[in-house]
Amino acid sequence: QVQLTESGGGLVEAGQSLRLSCAVSGRTSGRSSMAWFRQAPGQEREFVAAISWTGSTTDYADSVKGRSTISRHEPTNMMYLQLNKLELADTAVYYCAASQSLAVLSGNYRSATFYDLWGRGTQVTVSS
Repeated sequence: QVQLTESGGGLVEAGQSLRLSCAVSGRTSGRSSMAWFRQAPGQEREFVAAISWTGSTTDYADSVKGRSTISRHEPTNMMYLQLNKLELADTAVYYCAASQSLAVLSGNYRSATFYDLWGRGTQVTVSS
């Protein structure tokens, strides 16, 4: 059974940085595109960033573009999200997701329905 486990969240001040991690455990198809989503209280889950299986293609939501980096390290089955210059609006539960059937970022990869594996999330709280 494949599991995704997020870590690295916490309470930080605005302007600081944070690196979120997502560990993939269990037997996977080996070719999964992956992504980060976030959900703030009372709001829908929204796309943050995505990365293809090879890591050669990435995409970011406008809200984090230019101050975040998504990456992955296949040998250790890890994915990361580096968030810099954190803003109050970044406060949310961050989820990692994987699509076991699609290795590339094509089609509706910014939609949560594109992904069939999800972690339980890690809380990020940004204070002023």
